[in-house]
Amino acid sequence: MLRSFLVEFALFLTPFLLYGALLLATKGSVVPEHWSPRALALVAATAVALVVAGLFLFEHGNVAPPGSRYVPAQVKDGVFVPGRFE
Repeated sequence: MLRSFLVEFALFLTPFLLYGALLLATKGSVVPEHWSPRALALVAATAVALVVAGLFLFEHGNVAPPGSRYVPAQVKDGVFVPGRFE
């Protein structure tokens, strides 16, 4: 759960960090006077799109095949066997 949150948080922050790096490279500073409202809106929309795409792609891979049966996690002979679908 924490890993999923951290991945989504990183996806959200990436466009803002890239915009800050672009401002630093072109203007030499990241002070708020250099922030363009239009560019920030575009960066925010990109961040939301990345989060939505990330949520979809991460959940899309965790779908069990039709007709499968879930076997819960267990400890066999002192070894942890994670849950799985059979």
